[in-house]
Amino acid sequence: MPLPQNTNIFSVSSLNQSVANLLEQEFSWIWVEGEMSNLAQPASGHIYFSLKDHSAQVSCAMFKGRNRSLKFQPENGAQVLVRAKVSLYQPRGNYQLIIDRMEEAGDGALRRQFEQLKIKLAGEGLFDTSSKQDIPELPEAIGIITSRTGAALHDVLSVIERRFPSIPVKLFPVPVQGTDAAPAICHALALIGEQVKHGDLTCDVILLVRGGGSLEDLWSFNEESVARAVHACPVPVVTGVGHEVDVTIADYVADIRAATPTAAAETVTPDQSSWLQSFDWVQQQLLQLTRTRIERYLEKIQWLRRRLQQQHPETQIQRSRRQYQEWVKRLMLHQRSMLAIHKSKLATARAKLEAQNPTVLLEKKQQSAFYLTTRLQQATSNNLAQKTAQLSNVARTLNAVSPLQTMERGYSITLDSRGKAVTSITHIRQGDTIETRLLSGRIISQVKSCIKSDDQS
Repeated sequence: MPLPQNTNIFSVSSLNQSVANLLEQEFSWIWVEGEMSNLAQPASGHIYFSLKDHSAQVSCAMFKGRNRSLKFQPENGAQVLVRAKVSLYQPRGNYQLIIDRMEEAGDGALRRQFEQLKIKLAGEGLFDTSSKQDIPELPEAIGIITSRTGAALHDVLSVIERRFPSIPVKLFPVPVQGTDAAPAICHALALIGEQVKHGDLTCDVILLVRGGGSLEDLWSFNEESVARAVHACPVPVVTGVGHEVDVTIADYVADIRAATPTAAAETVTPDQSSWLQSFDWVQQQLLQLTRTRIERYLEKIQWLRRRLQQQHPETQIQRSRRQYQEWVKRLMLHQRSMLAIHKSKLATARAKLEAQNPTVLLEKKQQSAFYLTTRLQQATSNNLAQKTAQLSNVARTLNAVSPLQTMERGYSITLDSRGKAVTSITHIRQGDTIETRLLSGRIISQVKSCIKSDDQS
């Protein structure tokens, strides 16, 4: 059968090249999840394996330059997520995946969701700095959203107690991991915003915190609902989730992201001692300003008085006198008002310091010392009784093996002329003087003869 005119006849090589180009153009970079099998790791450093599911498989290759970034040891049966290009191995006509990145499927899937949500929310402007609220320099009250039993709550309260203990704190307990965590966090944020809006709650900054954990443990703070709740909250939100290396979607949306719960508490809590020093400085500046103004007004009064003395019209004198009296009155009222305001601030600061009276803290420490002293005395008494009982037991044991105890049963000890115990008949000879010791005394005798026993003959 003759071929039609203009028929394009492919060689095998050109056909495979065309198919390879089509595959690479159509698929570009793709993500594939499956189970590893037929794993081979030759000396070249490349990795070859098959990726399969319940009904199909595909050949894969990950070259040496890319597999250095692996964070786990590949093995047959492992469930993995790979980022790859579809390619054709032209010498054999087999298509395969050329892998650029590979990770374990569980965390990898979560990280993929994380990146997708991050791109989505960034595109909507939830991360823009223009939408972030300023944190108050001195909060009237701090709201804390975290677990009631977690270490993060203890860390945050410790920092606030150390830096500015007079700031009121309101806890909104929520679970910080698991399926119930995200809805609870959203509800707490919405509740704070609603109560602040209606004047039912005083809170001008929120701490959203929890301790460290795995990516799965922290996933509640990567939920889209939590991110939108943080963005919609009318009260500034400071996050402190996990350790310094942990970054969540909530951190990107928050008005300020702190590395840890402790750092978050330090971010929103001013240093009390610095504020007290500032109060003292303001008071000194106020007094200096008041003195300066008084001096200027007095100089002006003296100048006006000289003008009055030169002109002598009665009307001008009376008018100037009234002005003078009015200026003095206003000056005194202003001075009294400013002094009253700063006295009030000083009294407030003094009351806050009095709340931390060392006498109260000393009484607590004394009670603790008395309790520990009582425990020490009881432990010493118990230990002495135990050692006394042990001594009695040792004395009874020693008495049981004592030679005197053996002599009470009718036994004796025989010593030679040098005072050494005679344990064998070979140690003495006829005519030697020996000493026999009994419980009640000693017997000195002379050996007439030595007779061996039958078992020594």
